Amino acid sequence: MIEIKVPARICFYGDHQDYLGLPVIAGTIDRYINLKASPNTDDRYLLRLLDLEAETSIALNDDLKQIQSDDYFRSVMAVLKKQGFQFDQGYDIEISGNIPVNAGLSSSSALVVAWIRFLVETQGKSKEISDYQIGRWAYEAEVMFFDQPGGLMDQYTIAQKGLIYIDTRNGESTRLNANLGKLLVAESGVPKKTLEVLKNARVYAQKAVDAVKKVHPELELQRATLTDYEKYVDLVPEELQGYWYATIYNYHITLEAKKELLKQNPDIQLLGDLMNQHQIILQNEIKNTPLEMVEMMDAARNAGATGTKIIGSGGGGCMVAMVTEDMEENIKQAFLDQGAKAVYRVELTS
Repeated sequence: MIEIKVPARICFYGDHQDYLGLPVIAGTIDRYINLKASPNTDDRYLLRLLDLEAETSIALNDDLKQIQSDDYFRSVMAVLKKQGFQFDQGYDIEISGNIPVNAGLSSSSALVVAWIRFLVETQGKSKEISDYQIGRWAYEAEVMFFDQPGGLMDQYTIAQKGLIYIDTRNGESTRLNANLGKLLVAESGVPKKTLEVLKNARVYAQKAVDAVKKVHPELELQRATLTDYEKYVDLVPEELQGYWYATIYNYHITLEAKKELLKQNPDIQLLGDLMNQHQIILQNEIKNTPLEMVEMMDAARNAGATGTKIIGSGGGGCMVAMVTEDMEENIKQAFLDQGAKAVYRVELTS
């Protein structure tokens, strides 16, 4: 019997930055995808997706040449096959979890990482393959394989676990102090529009950056300062100036948060303020937050939340709130009164 347990993730700072090569701060939480597998004699992987009440199978001799969009089971196998993996033992596999689907907590990336860890285990290589490599393969199988618009944050965070600062140019990570106070996740009930939001945000942000680099090719975003927004904004078409603002200011919010989270006793109030600043940019400049969710987060802050933000690419899904023990119940109720489907406490994992 092989058992795999893989956590969900939350991006706390740096949303819509990884596809520009800018850093993010993300962490894994105690919501999981669980995979259990037993060998069979059928020369196939029989997958039972318990939460979806669905079943599928993959023959071990599948040539993996005709892979439908979002078939991450086969895309992972194709990526690993190029690495010399051989699939010669069938398994009966059950997959379940308590990560809400299509809600911003990266259930799909957790599933991909779980599937990779299972296949690595079947090869007897779990001790020699690094978490970094697991994240890289997951990114290749989920994003690059299907030419999707996302970055590498989800896969690298989930594979490495904990609270980390990721340099998205090379995937190098810095472990941070995991003290963000008490955390609540609120499910808005608003369906996400992941690929649509990601594609638009990425295209518009890249166009804004390209407009500046056309005149100043020497510009490096990683060296950009806050004054560079005003310095170059007139070079950016008016309809894209919000994305230029988001690029520069969200980058510096992430750097400030990293500085604080490297301290032994980070200032929770400051981190909450930075989260709120980040959310304001996401909703006003990138426009990834539906009005219903803006109202839910406003209510949570009015009820005492230190910081709130949408989770994931946006367009719907979940929100996270930093809270204090004495205000937790009031904040939960504020979310629910504004229409949230569910609210629960989560803990960062290591």
